Amino acid sequence: MAQPAWAASEIRIAVSDIGATTRHSGGGLVDVLYARQLLEQEFAEDGIQVRWVFIKGAGPLINEAFANGQVDLAYLGDLASIIGKSGGLDTRLVAAAARGVNHYLAVRPDSSIETFADLKGKRVGLFRGTAAQLSFIDALQTAGLSERDLRVINLDFAAASAALAAGHIDATWGGNNALALAERGLARLPLSTKQTRDGAGQLSGLVLATRAFAEAHPDWLRRLLSVHRQAARWASDPANLDAYLELQSHQSGYPQSLLRAELEGAPPLSELLSPELDQGFVEKLRASVASARQAGLIRRDIDLQQWLAPEFLEQTRATATP
Repeated sequence: MAQPAWAASEIRIAVSDIGATTRHSGGGLVDVLYARQLLEQEFAEDGIQVRWVFIKGAGPLINEAFANGQVDLAYLGDLASIIGKSGGLDTRLVAAAARGVNHYLAVRPDSSIETFADLKGKRVGLFRGTAAQLSFIDALQTAGLSERDLRVINLDFAAASAALAAGHIDATWGGNNALALAERGLARLPLSTKQTRDGAGQLSGLVLATRAFAEAHPDWLRRLLSVHRQAARWASDPANLDAYLELQSHQSGYPQSLLRAELEGAPPLSELLSPELDQGFVEKLRASVASARQAGLIRRDIDLQQWLAPEFLEQTRATATP
């Protein structure tokens, strides 16, 4: 799709807004970059403005923004990224934003649901078109189920949480919103991607750039990814764990106890926040593309070799400081 011209002195970055308060939050490295204004500082002397576009509508609306030439880059979940690319968006995958992100099945405290099989015929709130949907599909497949075995209701995370608390649905599949419900005693979490075979259903986050932006401003993109790499190193340093969790809690509105508990038993942050487009990340993405195709969420396959653009990130290894 054609990409209209952008302001020559502006970088527009779209992010799915997952915060629980009026503050913007994209989770993980996005919160580090945004709250500490690291990109703004990098480009300030050149008179280049960084404009963050936080979107509550998540992936589908970010894809619309890409299609209309309204943004240059995005931090986006795997399914929305896959749908956009399969649908013809001329994006390049330039870095990983996150990997191994867990999701949870939240049910009412008095619910008898304990397994995926127990969900047959039940009303499940699910944010369609987002990474949560692909996560749920992959998790269901471990039990030989699909969405067709359930009564899936399309609800965003906030609406699903409210509907579960009010008893209008039987379950919902989500991330921090599900953990928050459980912490408040409004839900149980009988299942999660922590328990699935080989981590089936764990999410990945991608950093996408339009081809037009990458070709017009390769130096800007390299500098942005260098800052991204530095932010990942800072967040991954065990000495900065408390500061990282405090920052995330402030931005997202979720308590530090919830965020800290999520890291228990998980791989180190140096792995979860690694920006590298390594073989493990690419193979997980390949499997996600296949899963999306099998579920009928996309109609065309994706040429990963054409989509991947690791050269920008690779060129930051020598310049990024610890």
